[in-house]
Amino acid sequence: GTFKISYNGVVLLNVEPTSGVVKPKSIKTVKVDICTDVPRIIKEVIKVELEGCGCTEVWIKAVVVEQVLKVLGISCGNILECVHFGPVYFGSSKTEQIFLYNESPEAVDWVAVLEDDAIGGEMGTDLWRSADAALQDLSFKNTIRDVDVSTLILCNPNQGTLLPYEKSLVTLCFSPKKFKRDFGVNESSQKEDFVLFLRFESVGNKDGYLQALGDGATAVAMNHSHHTELALTGSGLPVMVTFNPGPVIKFMDCFLGEKTQILCTLKNESESLPVAFSFRKTANFNISPDKGKIKKKSAKDVIFSFSPHQIGKLKVKQVVDIIGTGLEKNNSQVLKTKSFHQINLSFIGVCKSKRKNVLFKINPGITPMISNATGQFVADGAGQCTDTAPVAILKSTRTQIHTHWINRNRDDDALIAFPNDRAASIRPGERNKKYRTIFTKTERYNYIDPEFSYTECERLSKEAHNEYYTDFISNLRRRRLQKDAARQFYTYNNSVNIGLKPAAGLMSPKISITDFHKEKLQFKMLPLDENCLLTSRKLAEIGSKSSLKEIWSGLSAVPSSTQEKEDCNLTLTSKQLHQILIG
Repeated sequence: GTFKISYNGVVLLNVEPTSGVVKPKSIKTVKVDICTDVPRIIKEVIKVELEGCGCTEVWIKAVVVEQVLKVLGISCGNILECVHFGPVYFGSSKTEQIFLYNESPEAVDWVAVLEDDAIGGEMGTDLWRSADAALQDLSFKNTIRDVDVSTLILCNPNQGTLLPYEKSLVTLCFSPKKFKRDFGVNESSQKEDFVLFLRFESVGNKDGYLQALGDGATAVAMNHSHHTELALTGSGLPVMVTFNPGPVIKFMDCFLGEKTQILCTLKNESESLPVAFSFRKTANFNISPDKGKIKKKSAKDVIFSFSPHQIGKLKVKQVVDIIGTGLEKNNSQVLKTKSFHQINLSFIGVCKSKRKNVLFKINPGITPMISNATGQFVADGAGQCTDTAPVAILKSTRTQIHTHWINRNRDDDALIAFPNDRAASIRPGERNKKYRTIFTKTERYNYIDPEFSYTECERLSKEAHNEYYTDFISNLRRRRLQKDAARQFYTYNNSVNIGLKPAAGLMSPKISITDFHKEKLQFKMLPLDENCLLTSRKLAEIGSKSSLKEIWSGLSAVPSSTQEKEDCNLTLTSKQLHQILIG
């Protein structure tokens, strides 16, 4: 039998075939396609005229839904609108986890976009300050307006694909950073609050809005965007740890082997967060305990000890590490415990040496026994000698009684040798020193053992060798300076010569701090790596650059160059697809 299909509705339907013949004892398939441009409920009727049976009505019913992404909480499973990170120290990080849910019957590719120009967003503002204080800080708000906010929030993963009715775990990381303020502003106790908005968009639906439907269809949603928005709030706090006494700690003077101690009180001035500290090891100084944790608005006593192992004034820098969780430099997806802030203390201590009284022992006999230091200038205490002939021993260098008449008028720097000052080792004596006897002032023979010292020929050879290499190095330096002078001469000796030497008489201008003009920070586009979030300002910048590009004529769909062929072989990620602007 024959059939004929007719449709007069407002919904775009495509029926194939609209007419035909069905063979006996057979089945013919009719394909009906509907247009799913907007979410709606479709209830349409098509009329089918069958041969010998009259007209039959067939209902076409469908519910067209959009790709809806929802943010759910981990514990409760309800829809989440805001994530509160709470107070976090500057330089450290804090993470929160959420579920991203695909409430649609089809798979969806999604990407996270951070809104850095949203109405109601705050960056680096103390929300608890008065209105007058906030108005005085308008210059600071204008400065941080151009700061890249993608460095504050990390989303892992920030793109992906969700199957129908699938949930995916997403980790959000908040890493507050301290912004520089104007001169005269106390930054040590400045609190900064952050309010940011994170969008989860389906790829290809960046800013589309539904249009009003015509008659014959029921709208499910009107003017509903294809993304879900999540608010992120957090506060950045500076580390407020005070030392009493400090930061310069002076210890009492002590001797080698002794120890002095000072009791120091560490106080955590923060009203919101505890603080964990760790002292680095320093030579000659000990700290007990060297690590610990201080609760908020609490104090802890620490003993600093000075136990020197060397003599002199010791001044060292003691580094105190503040421990917390932070991101690794090479892997921003891993949180680890590390030092995110340092406080420097100065330890000053003096170690004195104990005086040792050396008694001068006199051996009046000429014996090979070595019992005291040799030479004229030795330790004091010889006056305590009770032996005979004190004048001959103590004043022999000043008297001329026993001096030989040949040696009476000698005026040289010869040393007076005691009778028992024979060397205690086999070390050879010094050639340039002369020794005379204590009484007759006769020059004493200074034996040089050739087995343990240079002979005269060896000494002269060594001096000649040193002189040769000294001259060689001097010649190398002189030749290098000559080459530099010749190079500069050929550089500046050209045809255009006005008789001035380069930089001769030029003085650098003297400038003051008032001559510096505050330049507005230019927004720099960071490379979009896998860990960096897309921001609304970056997407707007891409759109503005694309609109300013010239339109090329004669574009070919077939790649010609090697670079075009490599680009055609690339598989774009969801983030890369979201940055493509077609228009």
